[in-house]
Amino acid sequence: MPESFVGHDAGPEQVWPQPDWWLQFRSPELSDFIARARIDNRDLAIAAARVMEARAQTMIQRAQLFPQLSLQAQGRRAASRDAQPISSSNSSIGNSFGLALGATYEVDVWGLAQGNLRAARETLKSARFAQEAVALTITADVANAYFSVLALRKRIANANEYITAINAILAIIELKVAAGKSSHLDIARERAQVESVEAQLPLLQEQELEARVALAVLLGQAPEMLEVKTTGSEDIRLPVVSPGLPSELLLRRPDVAQAEADLASAHANLDAARAAFLPRFALSGNDGFASTAISALLHGPSVVWDYGGSLLQTVFDGGKLVGQRDLARATQQELIASYQRAVLSAYGDVETALNQVKNNRDAGDHLEREVDAARQAFGIAQLQYRQGTTDLLTVLQSQQTLFSAQDQLAQITLARMQAVVHLYQALGGGWIEQPGERTQFTSADCARGSAGPCM
Repeated sequence: MPESFVGHDAGPEQVWPQPDWWLQFRSPELSDFIARARIDNRDLAIAAARVMEARAQTMIQRAQLFPQLSLQAQGRRAASRDAQPISSSNSSIGNSFGLALGATYEVDVWGLAQGNLRAARETLKSARFAQEAVALTITADVANAYFSVLALRKRIANANEYITAINAILAIIELKVAAGKSSHLDIARERAQVESVEAQLPLLQEQELEARVALAVLLGQAPEMLEVKTTGSEDIRLPVVSPGLPSELLLRRPDVAQAEADLASAHANLDAARAAFLPRFALSGNDGFASTAISALLHGPSVVWDYGGSLLQTVFDGGKLVGQRDLARATQQELIASYQRAVLSAYGDVETALNQVKNNRDAGDHLEREVDAARQAFGIAQLQYRQGTTDLLTVLQSQQTLFSAQDQLAQITLARMQAVVHLYQALGGGWIEQPGERTQFTSADCARGSAGPCM
Protein backbone atom coordinates (compact mmCIF):
# COMPACT_ATOMS: atom_id res chain seq x y z
CA MET A 1 0.00 0.00 0.00
CA PRO A 2 1.26 3.53 -0.73
CA GLU A 3 2.50 5.61 2.20
CA SER A 4 0.64 8.72 1.06
CA PHE A 5 -1.54 9.99 -1.74
CA VAL A 6 0.47 11.74 -4.46
CA GLY A 7 -2.22 14.33 -5.18
CA HIS A 8 -2.67 15.36 -1.56
CA ASP A 9 -1.59 18.96 -1.05
CA ALA A 10 -4.18 20.21 1.41
CA GLY A 11 -1.90 20.17 4.44
CA PRO A 12 -0.82 17.62 7.03
CA GLU A 13 -4.22 17.32 8.68
CA GLN A 14 -5.80 13.91 8.08
CA VAL A 15 -9.55 14.38 7.72
CA TRP A 16 -11.98 11.73 6.51
CA PRO A 17 -15.48 12.58 5.24
CA GLN A 18 -18.39 12.49 7.65
CA PRO A 19 -21.39 10.22 6.92
CA ASP A 20 -23.47 13.35 6.17
CA TRP A 21 -20.76 14.91 3.99
CA TRP A 22 -23.25 16.62 1.65
CA LEU A 23 -24.16 19.07 4.44
CA GLN A 24 -20.75 20.69 3.90
CA PHE A 25 -22.07 22.27 0.69
CA ARG A 26 -24.50 24.32 2.83
CA SER A 27 -27.45 23.72 0.49
CA PRO A 28 -30.73 22.85 2.29
CA GLU A 29 -32.35 21.94 -1.02
CA LEU A 30 -29.58 19.46 -1.87
CA SER A 31 -29.84 17.92 1.60
CA ASP A 32 -33.60 17.53 1.13
CA PHE A 33 -33.14 15.85 -2.25
CA ILE A 34 -30.59 13.40 -0.86
CA ALA A 35 -32.89 12.52 2.05
CA ARG A 36 -35.70 11.83 -0.41
CA ALA A 37 -33.47 9.73 -2.64
CA ARG A 38 -32.36 7.57 0.29
CA ILE A 39 -36.03 6.73 0.90
CA ASP A 40 -37.54 6.46 -2.58
CA ASN A 41 -34.70 5.56 -4.96
CA ARG A 42 -35.51 2.30 -6.78
CA ASP A 43 -31.92 1.08 -6.99
CA LEU A 44 -31.71 1.31 -3.22
CA ALA A 45 -34.97 -0.63 -2.93
CA ILE A 46 -33.47 -3.36 -5.13
CA ALA A 47 -30.32 -3.46 -2.98
CA ALA A 48 -32.43 -3.71 0.19
CA ALA A 49 -34.39 -6.62 -1.29
CA ARG A 50 -31.13 -8.40 -2.11
CA VAL A 51 -30.08 -8.07 1.52
CA MET A 52 -33.36 -9.71 2.52
CA GLU A 53 -32.72 -12.51 0.01
CA ALA A 54 -29.22 -13.11 1.39
CA ARG A 55 -30.55 -13.12 4.96
CA ALA A 56 -33.14 -15.75 4.02
CA GLN A 57 -30.46 -17.87 2.33
CA THR A 58 -28.36 -17.68 5.50
CA MET A 59 -31.33 -18.94 7.50
CA ILE A 60 -31.72 -21.85 5.06
CA GLN A 61 -28.07 -22.86 5.40
CA ARG A 62 -28.12 -22.51 9.20
CA ALA A 63 -31.04 -24.96 9.34
CA GLN A 64 -28.73 -27.71 8.02
CA LEU A 65 -26.92 -27.73 11.39
CA PHE A 66 -30.02 -28.78 13.34
CA PRO A 67 -32.05 -32.00 13.46
CA GLN A 68 -35.07 -32.17 11.21
CA LEU A 69 -38.24 -33.15 13.12
CA SER A 70 -41.46 -34.34 11.53
CA LEU A 71 -44.84 -35.37 12.88
CA GLN A 72 -47.02 -37.76 10.91
CA ALA A 73 -50.57 -38.89 11.66
CA GLN A 74 -52.47 -41.35 9.50
CA GLY A 75 -55.73 -43.22 9.39
CA ARG A 76 -56.67 -45.94 6.93
CA ARG A 77 -59.69 -48.12 6.21
CA ALA A 78 -59.14 -51.16 3.99
CA ALA A 79 -61.07 -54.22 2.84
CA SER A 80 -59.74 -57.72 2.05
CA ARG A 81 -61.51 -60.63 0.27
CA ASP A 82 -60.89 -64.36 0.71
CA ALA A 83 -59.75 -66.43 -2.27
CA GLN A 84 -63.25 -67.83 -3.09
CA PRO A 85 -65.57 -67.66 -6.13
CA ILE A 86 -66.64 -64.23 -7.23
CA SER A 87 -70.19 -64.85 -6.09
CA SER A 88 -68.99 -65.26 -2.52
CA SER A 89 -69.38 -62.26 -0.26
CA ASN A 90 -66.82 -63.32 2.36
CA SER A 91 -64.73 -60.16 2.96
CA SER A 92 -63.35 -58.27 5.92
CA ILE A 93 -63.01 -54.51 6.50
CA GLY A 94 -60.51 -53.06 9.01
CA ASN A 95 -59.21 -49.75 10.32
CA SER A 96 -55.65 -48.74 11.21
CA PHE A 97 -54.36 -45.61 12.86
CA GLY A 98 -50.87 -44.27 13.42
CA LEU A 99 -49.06 -41.32 15.03
CA ALA A 100 -45.30 -40.96 14.62
CA LEU A 101 -42.60 -38.42 15.47
CA GLY A 102 -39.50 -38.71 13.28
CA ALA A 103 -36.09 -37.12 13.54
CA THR A 104 -33.11 -37.06 11.18
CA TYR A 105 -29.74 -35.47 11.75
CA GLU A 106 -26.74 -35.36 9.44
CA VAL A 107 -23.56 -35.09 11.47
CA ASP A 108 -21.36 -32.35 10.03
CA VAL A 109 -18.10 -34.19 10.64
CA TRP A 110 -16.10 -32.59 7.82
CA GLY A 111 -17.56 -29.07 7.95
CA LEU A 112 -19.73 -29.21 4.80
CA ALA A 113 -22.71 -27.51 6.43
CA GLN A 114 -20.45 -25.07 8.29
CA GLY A 115 -18.74 -24.15 5.03
CA ASN A 116 -22.07 -23.51 3.31
CA LEU A 117 -23.26 -21.44 6.28
CA ARG A 118 -20.04 -19.41 6.32
CA ALA A 119 -20.40 -18.76 2.60
CA ALA A 120 -24.00 -17.63 3.09
CA ARG A 121 -23.01 -15.29 5.92
CA GLU A 122 -20.27 -13.72 3.82
CA THR A 123 -22.73 -13.34 0.96
CA LEU A 124 -25.07 -11.54 3.37
CA LYS A 125 -22.22 -9.22 4.35
CA SER A 126 -21.51 -8.64 0.68
CA ALA A 127 -25.15 -7.73 0.07
CA ARG A 128 -25.10 -5.25 2.95
CA PHE A 129 -21.87 -3.70 1.72
CA ALA A 130 -23.33 -3.53 -1.80
CA GLN A 131 -26.32 -1.67 -0.37
CA GLU A 132 -23.97 0.85 1.24
CA ALA A 133 -22.06 1.22 -2.04
CA VAL A 134 -25.31 1.84 -3.92
CA ALA A 135 -26.38 4.41 -1.31
CA LEU A 136 -23.07 6.23 -1.69
CA THR A 137 -23.34 6.18 -5.49
CA ILE A 138 -26.93 7.42 -5.42
CA THR A 139 -26.00 10.23 -3.03
CA ALA A 140 -23.14 11.32 -5.30
CA ASP A 141 -25.35 11.06 -8.40
CA VAL A 142 -28.03 13.23 -6.79
CA ALA A 143 -25.44 15.88 -5.88
CA ASN A 144 -23.93 15.79 -9.38
CA ALA A 145 -27.32 16.03 -11.09
CA TYR A 146 -28.38 18.88 -8.81
CA PHE A 147 -25.17 20.80 -9.49
CA SER A 148 -25.63 20.20 -13.23
CA VAL A 149 -29.07 21.81 -13.07
CA LEU A 150 -27.65 24.85 -11.26
CA ALA A 151 -24.69 25.17 -13.64
CA LEU A 152 -26.93 25.00 -16.71
CA ARG A 153 -29.22 27.62 -15.25
CA LYS A 154 -26.19 29.83 -14.70
CA ARG A 155 -25.11 29.33 -18.31
CA ILE A 156 -28.65 30.18 -19.50
CA ALA A 157 -28.61 33.33 -17.36
CA ASN A 158 -25.21 34.28 -18.83
CA ALA A 159 -26.56 33.81 -22.35
CA ASN A 160 -29.60 35.99 -21.63
CA GLU A 161 -27.34 38.63 -20.10
CA TYR A 162 -25.16 38.48 -23.18
CA ILE A 163 -28.18 38.89 -25.47
CA THR A 164 -29.30 41.93 -23.48
CA ALA A 165 -25.84 43.48 -23.83
CA ILE A 166 -25.78 42.81 -27.60
CA ASN A 167 -29.22 44.34 -28.03
CA ALA A 168 -28.05 47.44 -26.16
CA ILE A 169 -25.13 47.80 -28.59
CA LEU A 170 -27.48 47.08 -31.48
CA ALA A 171 -29.67 50.00 -30.43
CA ILE A 172 -26.63 52.31 -30.48
CA ILE A 173 -25.64 51.02 -33.94
CA GLU A 174 -29.11 51.67 -35.29
CA LEU A 175 -28.95 55.25 -34.01
CA LYS A 176 -25.56 55.72 -35.67
CA VAL A 177 -26.82 54.26 -38.95
CA ALA A 178 -29.81 56.60 -38.84
CA ALA A 179 -27.41 59.52 -38.29
CA GLY A 180 -25.18 58.35 -41.13
CA LYS A 181 -22.24 57.66 -38.82
CA SER A 182 -22.22 53.90 -39.30
CA SER A 183 -23.06 51.38 -42.03
CA HIS A 184 -25.58 48.58 -42.28
CA LEU A 185 -22.65 46.16 -42.11
CA ASP A 186 -22.34 46.88 -38.41
CA ILE A 187 -26.03 46.11 -37.90
CA ALA A 188 -25.67 42.83 -39.76
CA ARG A 189 -22.67 41.81 -37.66
CA GLU A 190 -24.42 42.57 -34.39
CA ARG A 191 -27.61 40.79 -35.43
CA ALA A 192 -25.55 37.75 -36.42
CA GLN A 193 -24.02 37.83 -32.95
CA VAL A 194 -27.49 37.88 -31.38
CA GLU A 195 -28.68 34.95 -33.50
CA SER A 196 -25.57 32.95 -32.62
CA VAL A 197 -26.19 33.27 -28.89
CA GLU A 198 -29.94 32.72 -29.18
CA ALA A 199 -29.26 29.52 -31.12
CA GLN A 200 -27.39 28.18 -28.08
CA LEU A 201 -30.24 28.85 -25.68
CA PRO A 202 -32.53 25.95 -26.75
CA LEU A 203 -29.63 23.52 -26.43
CA LEU A 204 -28.84 24.73 -22.92
CA GLN A 205 -32.50 24.58 -21.96
CA GLU A 206 -32.74 21.02 -23.27
CA GLN A 207 -29.68 20.00 -21.23
CA GLU A 208 -31.18 21.62 -18.13
CA LEU A 209 -34.41 19.66 -18.66
CA GLU A 210 -32.49 16.41 -19.07
CA ALA A 211 -30.58 17.09 -15.86
CA ARG A 212 -33.84 17.72 -13.98
CA VAL A 213 -35.34 14.51 -15.38
CA ALA A 214 -32.27 12.54 -14.30
CA LEU A 215 -32.53 14.09 -10.83
CA ALA A 216 -36.23 13.18 -10.61
CA VAL A 217 -35.49 9.55 -11.51
CA LEU A 218 -32.84 9.41 -8.79
CA LEU A 219 -35.40 10.74 -6.32
CA GLY A 220 -37.88 8.05 -7.39
CA GLN A 221 -40.55 10.41 -8.63
CA ALA A 222 -42.08 11.63 -11.86
CA PRO A 223 -40.18 14.51 -13.52
CA GLU A 224 -43.34 16.64 -13.61
CA MET A 225 -43.45 16.63 -9.81
CA LEU A 226 -39.90 17.85 -9.29
CA GLU A 227 -39.24 21.51 -8.58
CA VAL A 228 -35.71 22.87 -8.22
CA LYS A 229 -36.08 26.28 -6.64
CA THR A 230 -32.43 27.37 -6.59
CA THR A 231 -31.50 29.32 -9.71
CA GLY A 232 -27.71 29.29 -9.50
CA SER A 233 -24.67 27.90 -7.73
CA GLU A 234 -23.53 31.17 -6.14
CA ASP A 235 -24.61 30.09 -2.64
CA ILE A 236 -23.00 26.65 -2.84
CA ARG A 237 -19.99 26.34 -0.54
CA LEU A 238 -17.07 24.24 -1.76
CA PRO A 239 -15.62 22.39 1.27
CA VAL A 240 -11.98 21.39 1.59
CA VAL A 241 -11.54 17.62 1.80
CA SER A 242 -8.33 15.94 2.95
CA PRO A 243 -7.75 12.19 2.70
CA GLY A 244 -6.52 10.11 5.58
CA LEU A 245 -3.81 7.48 5.51
CA PRO A 246 -3.90 5.21 2.45
CA SER A 247 -3.75 2.14 4.70
CA GLU A 248 -7.16 3.07 6.13
CA LEU A 249 -8.83 3.49 2.74
CA LEU A 250 -9.56 -0.25 2.42
CA LEU A 251 -11.68 -0.06 5.57
CA ARG A 252 -13.64 2.95 4.33
CA ARG A 253 -14.80 1.83 0.89
CA PRO A 254 -17.96 -0.31 0.86
CA ASP A 255 -17.16 -1.62 -2.62
CA VAL A 256 -13.79 -2.93 -1.40
CA ALA A 257 -15.51 -4.49 1.62
CA GLN A 258 -18.00 -6.09 -0.76
CA ALA A 259 -15.18 -7.61 -2.82
CA GLU A 260 -13.58 -8.75 0.44
CA ALA A 261 -16.79 -10.51 1.56
CA ASP A 262 -17.24 -12.11 -1.88
CA LEU A 263 -13.71 -13.50 -1.63
CA ALA A 264 -14.36 -14.85 1.87
CA SER A 265 -17.53 -16.51 0.57
CA ALA A 266 -15.50 -18.13 -2.21
CA HIS A 267 -13.03 -19.48 0.39
CA ALA A 268 -15.93 -21.06 2.29
CA ASN A 269 -17.48 -22.49 -0.87
CA LEU A 270 -14.16 -24.15 -1.76
CA ASP A 271 -13.95 -25.66 1.75
CA ALA A 272 -17.49 -27.01 1.34
CA ALA A 273 -16.68 -28.43 -2.11
CA ARG A 274 -13.69 -30.29 -0.64
CA ALA A 275 -15.77 -31.61 2.28
CA ALA A 276 -18.33 -33.02 -0.19
CA PHE A 277 -15.77 -35.71 -1.19
CA LEU A 278 -15.81 -37.23 2.30
CA PRO A 279 -18.39 -39.68 3.75
CA ARG A 280 -21.62 -38.29 5.16
CA PHE A 281 -23.04 -39.60 8.43
CA ALA A 282 -26.74 -39.44 9.25
CA LEU A 283 -28.78 -40.48 12.29
CA SER A 284 -32.52 -41.14 12.21
CA GLY A 285 -35.18 -42.21 14.65
CA ASN A 286 -38.93 -42.65 14.83
CA ASP A 287 -41.23 -42.97 17.84
CA GLY A 288 -44.97 -43.41 17.59
CA PHE A 289 -48.13 -45.37 18.04
CA ALA A 290 -49.98 -47.79 15.79
CA SER A 291 -53.34 -49.41 16.48
CA THR A 292 -56.44 -50.77 14.79
CA ALA A 293 -58.61 -48.72 17.12
CA ILE A 294 -58.16 -45.04 17.72
CA SER A 295 -59.24 -45.42 21.33
CA ALA A 296 -56.25 -47.63 22.03
CA LEU A 297 -53.76 -45.60 19.98
CA LEU A 298 -51.94 -44.00 22.90
CA HIS A 299 -51.73 -47.11 25.10
CA GLY A 300 -48.55 -49.01 25.80
CA PRO A 301 -49.04 -52.02 23.49
CA SER A 302 -49.40 -49.73 20.50
CA VAL A 303 -45.96 -48.08 20.87
CA VAL A 304 -43.60 -48.53 17.90
CA TRP A 305 -40.06 -47.21 17.42
CA ASP A 306 -36.99 -47.53 15.31
CA TYR A 307 -33.54 -45.93 15.38
CA GLY A 308 -30.59 -46.16 13.03
CA GLY A 309 -27.63 -44.57 11.39
CA SER A 310 -26.28 -44.45 7.87
CA LEU A 311 -23.07 -43.67 6.07
CA LEU A 312 -23.07 -42.36 2.52
CA GLN A 313 -19.96 -42.27 0.36
CA THR A 314 -20.13 -41.33 -3.30
CA VAL A 315 -18.33 -43.92 -5.40
CA PHE A 316 -19.03 -42.64 -8.90
CA ASP A 317 -20.93 -39.55 -10.01
CA GLY A 318 -19.51 -38.92 -13.46
CA GLY A 319 -17.17 -36.19 -12.21
CA LYS A 320 -19.85 -34.02 -10.57
CA LEU A 321 -17.98 -33.48 -7.29
CA VAL A 322 -14.70 -32.86 -9.12
CA GLY A 323 -16.43 -30.30 -11.32
CA GLN A 324 -17.97 -28.57 -8.31
CA ARG A 325 -14.58 -28.40 -6.60
CA ASP A 326 -12.88 -27.06 -9.73
CA LEU A 327 -15.67 -24.51 -10.16
CA ALA A 328 -15.25 -23.33 -6.57
CA ARG A 329 -11.48 -23.08 -7.00
CA ALA A 330 -11.80 -21.11 -10.26
CA THR A 331 -14.36 -18.79 -8.65
CA GLN A 332 -11.96 -18.24 -5.77
CA GLN A 333 -9.16 -17.29 -8.18
CA GLU A 334 -11.51 -14.93 -10.01
CA LEU A 335 -12.54 -13.20 -6.79
CA ILE A 336 -8.94 -12.92 -5.61
CA ALA A 337 -8.23 -10.95 -8.78
CA SER A 338 -11.47 -8.98 -8.34
CA TYR A 339 -10.50 -8.03 -4.79
CA GLN A 340 -7.04 -6.93 -5.89
CA ARG A 341 -8.60 -4.90 -8.71
CA ALA A 342 -11.02 -3.26 -6.26
CA VAL A 343 -8.11 -2.25 -4.02
CA LEU A 344 -6.08 -0.80 -6.90
CA SER A 345 -9.17 0.97 -8.28
CA ALA A 346 -9.84 2.51 -4.87
CA TYR A 347 -6.35 4.02 -4.68
CA GLY A 348 -6.54 5.17 -8.29
CA ASP A 349 -9.97 6.69 -7.70
CA VAL A 350 -8.68 8.80 -4.80
CA GLU A 351 -5.62 9.97 -6.74
CA THR A 352 -7.81 10.96 -9.70
CA ALA A 353 -10.26 12.82 -7.48
CA LEU A 354 -7.48 14.67 -5.65
CA ASN A 355 -5.99 15.86 -8.93
CA GLN A 356 -9.40 16.86 -10.24
CA VAL A 357 -10.02 19.00 -7.17
CA LYS A 358 -6.61 20.68 -7.44
CA ASN A 359 -6.61 21.27 -11.20
CA ASN A 360 -10.20 22.47 -11.38
CA ARG A 361 -9.56 24.84 -8.47
CA ASP A 362 -6.55 26.31 -10.24
CA ALA A 363 -8.44 26.60 -13.53
CA GLY A 364 -11.37 28.25 -11.75
CA ASP A 365 -9.12 30.85 -10.14
CA HIS A 366 -7.67 31.80 -13.56
CA LEU A 367 -11.13 31.96 -15.17
CA GLU A 368 -12.46 34.21 -12.41
CA ARG A 369 -9.65 36.67 -13.12
CA GLU A 370 -10.28 36.34 -16.86
CA VAL A 371 -13.98 37.15 -16.40
CA ASP A 372 -13.13 40.24 -14.35
CA ALA A 373 -10.66 41.44 -16.99
CA ALA A 374 -13.03 40.66 -19.88
CA ARG A 375 -15.89 42.50 -18.19
CA GLN A 376 -13.67 45.54 -17.72
CA ALA A 377 -12.51 45.36 -21.35
CA PHE A 378 -16.09 45.09 -22.59
CA GLY A 379 -17.16 48.13 -20.57
CA ILE A 380 -14.25 50.18 -21.98
CA ALA A 381 -15.03 49.02 -25.54
CA GLN A 382 -18.67 50.02 -25.17
CA LEU A 383 -17.71 53.46 -23.90
CA GLN A 384 -15.17 54.02 -26.67
CA TYR A 385 -17.64 52.87 -29.33
CA ARG A 386 -20.26 55.33 -28.10
CA GLN A 387 -17.61 58.08 -28.24
CA GLY A 388 -16.53 56.94 -31.68
CA THR A 389 -12.93 56.20 -30.73
CA THR A 390 -13.06 52.48 -31.58
CA ASP A 391 -14.79 50.34 -34.17
CA LEU A 392 -17.55 47.73 -33.77
CA LEU A 393 -15.18 44.81 -34.36
CA THR A 394 -13.40 45.60 -31.08
CA VAL A 395 -16.73 45.65 -29.27
CA LEU A 396 -17.74 42.32 -30.83
CA GLN A 397 -14.47 40.71 -29.82
CA SER A 398 -14.74 41.96 -26.25
CA GLN A 399 -18.35 40.73 -26.11
CA GLN A 400 -17.38 37.29 -27.32
CA THR A 401 -14.42 37.10 -24.94
CA LEU A 402 -16.58 37.99 -21.96
CA PHE A 403 -19.37 35.56 -22.85
CA SER A 404 -16.94 32.74 -23.53
CA ALA A 405 -15.12 33.32 -20.23
CA GLN A 406 -18.39 33.42 -18.27
CA ASP A 407 -19.59 30.22 -19.91
CA GLN A 408 -16.29 28.46 -19.22
CA LEU A 409 -16.36 29.67 -15.62
CA ALA A 410 -19.86 28.19 -15.15
CA GLN A 411 -18.63 24.88 -16.54
CA ILE A 412 -15.44 24.79 -14.47
CA THR A 413 -17.48 25.69 -11.37
CA LEU A 414 -19.62 22.63 -12.07
CA ALA A 415 -16.47 20.55 -12.56
CA ARG A 416 -15.10 21.82 -9.23
CA MET A 417 -18.26 20.86 -7.35
CA GLN A 418 -18.43 17.45 -9.00
CA ALA A 419 -14.72 16.87 -8.29
CA VAL A 420 -15.34 17.44 -4.59
CA VAL A 421 -18.29 15.03 -4.76
CA HIS A 422 -16.03 12.52 -6.52
CA LEU A 423 -13.43 12.87 -3.76
CA TYR A 424 -16.04 12.35 -1.05
CA GLN A 425 -17.23 9.24 -2.90
CA ALA A 426 -13.68 7.96 -3.52
CA LEU A 427 -12.93 8.26 0.21
CA GLY A 428 -15.98 6.18 1.09
CA GLY A 429 -18.37 8.96 2.06
CA GLY A 430 -17.76 8.53 5.78
CA TRP A 431 -18.54 4.79 5.83
CA ILE A 432 -16.22 2.49 7.77
CA GLU A 433 -16.09 -1.29 8.02
CA GLN A 434 -16.67 -2.56 11.53
CA PRO A 435 -13.83 -4.65 13.06
CA GLY A 436 -16.08 -7.67 13.57
CA GLU A 437 -16.90 -7.87 9.86
CA ARG A 438 -13.33 -7.85 8.51
CA THR A 439 -11.72 -10.89 6.96
CA GLN A 440 -8.65 -9.11 5.54
CA PHE A 441 -6.21 -7.39 7.86
CA THR A 442 -3.50 -4.82 7.21
CA SER A 443 -0.02 -4.88 8.74
CA ALA A 444 -1.10 -2.00 10.98
CA ASP A 445 -3.97 -4.13 12.32
CA CYS A 446 -1.56 -6.95 13.06
CA ALA A 447 0.82 -4.56 14.84
CA ARG A 448 -2.08 -3.55 17.11
CA GLY A 449 -2.64 -7.21 18.02
CA SER A 450 -5.53 -8.19 15.74
CA ALA A 451 -6.42 -11.87 15.79
CA GLY A 452 -7.33 -14.17 12.93
CA PRO A 453 -5.14 -13.93 9.82
CA CYS A 454 -2.40 -12.14 11.76
CA MET A 455 -1.71 -15.18 13.93
